[in-house]
Amino acid sequence: MAVEVIHNEAPAALPWYAIHVKSRQEHLVSAGLNGRGYEAFLPLYRSQRCWSDRQKQLDLPLFPGYVFCRLNVDRRQSVITVPGVVSILGLGRTPMPVPEDEVVAVQQLVQSGLMAVPWPFLRTGERVLIERGPLVGLEGILLEIKSGLRLVLSIELLQRSVAAEVDRAWIRPISKRQPPTTAAPHCGNQLHY
Repeated sequence: MAVEVIHNEAPAALPWYAIHVKSRQEHLVSAGLNGRGYEAFLPLYRSQRCWSDRQKQLDLPLFPGYVFCRLNVDRRQSVITVPGVVSILGLGRTPMPVPEDEVVAVQQLVQSGLMAVPWPFLRTGERVLIERGPLVGLEGILLEIKSGLRLVLSIELLQRSVAAEVDRAWIRPISKRQPPTTAAPHCGNQLHY
């Protein structure tokens, strides 16, 4: 079966865009974009999943729900029609490119062989839930992100604030619409998201 290449521009000259895809369709969309002649980038990480009878290594998307693609947005119709594509990220209806250096940094991270996993984006002033460690179950406000993986939280206890320094792996941001949940299940020493 012949595949028609939709664009003629040199792929390296085109900007990267983040393509929002349907749940669990990242691999399908990446293959579909490549099949249409686009340069697609789907960063993956290795995760160990546990079931009652076995363990399995899986390659999962580092950014679930997204695939990066170099494209000319004036000719985006062929990207939007790839099965599994929801939209091209942007402001309103205007697609916005992802800075080249950010995509290159993710590519270098993936190629480095270092362990990389999805991680919640944290901002100072954000409410967080402590899911592990001696303060499990407490909520706090992120005051400072220190070097390494340490955070300083303000914990409201008895109508007073107490600052505590905790490991970044112990907390997650609290969504304003969802109640706190229990900690993620463990299989060996790996976290699962």
